[in-house]
Amino acid sequence: MPLSPLTDFFLSERQQIELIASDMDGTLTLNGEFSAEFISTLEQIASVGLPLLIVTGRSAGWVQGLAQYLPVAGAIAENGGLYFFPPNYEARFLVDLPDISAHRKDLADCFEQLKAEWPQLVESSDNRFRLTDWTFDVEGLGQGEIDAIAQRCNNQGWGFTYSTVQCHIRPQGQDKGIALQRLIAEQYPELSPNQVVTIGDSPNDASLFDPALFPCSVGVANLRHYTDQLPHCPAYITEEAEFPGFQELASDLIHAKL
Repeated sequence: MPLSPLTDFFLSERQQIELIASDMDGTLTLNGEFSAEFISTLEQIASVGLPLLIVTGRSAGWVQGLAQYLPVAGAIAENGGLYFFPPNYEARFLVDLPDISAHRKDLADCFEQLKAEWPQLVESSDNRFRLTDWTFDVEGLGQGEIDAIAQRCNNQGWGFTYSTVQCHIRPQGQDKGIALQRLIAEQYPELSPNQVVTIGDSPNDASLFDPALFPCSVGVANLRHYTDQLPHCPAYITEEAEFPGFQELASDLIHAKL
């Protein structure tokens, strides 16, 4: 599927945008870290009245802190499992989990069954800070292995997704796009889909690229590695990869508001 350059994102479309929803790793980071320009870019976005939501697969423990310290409007964690919003940044669940302890045990059992078949799997270092999903490192796994693991999870009644850093075992229906829709309905009910722009870089961002949900979507250039694995491709793609690609979009949106 051809990807349109960000230059095709017309001024009239950009002027309508009232909310940015961005993935974090590989989109807001550069070589796995926040760059020197990261905070200043977020502050420039906020200065023109554009709220930015982080929509990430990272753990609840990590994301609660980030949501409070960064100049952002809030954050969705664990690929749609829960979110954090001011003023108190308490965890608000987006999936129904009446017994967290039992849920964590079931996830751990699933992971151990996967390890019996793929002994090289390594639990992610932030897994201990998670509530709704279970993660292991994607490094060293080929696409065939990832596809087989996904099928095994699905056969056991679990959902599965992966990013540039982690694989996620999750409840069926736990999804970034669904979660973002729900948060927007609760916190920004006045917004239409055309007033929201989403941006990401990997397969776990696929639902953020669904045109039926979010017609204005952007992939940073490193997404090109995954386009043949996505059910939906973004409407536009940046020239640069990772955070410099995000900066391209941020610059366009800021200028559209001036």
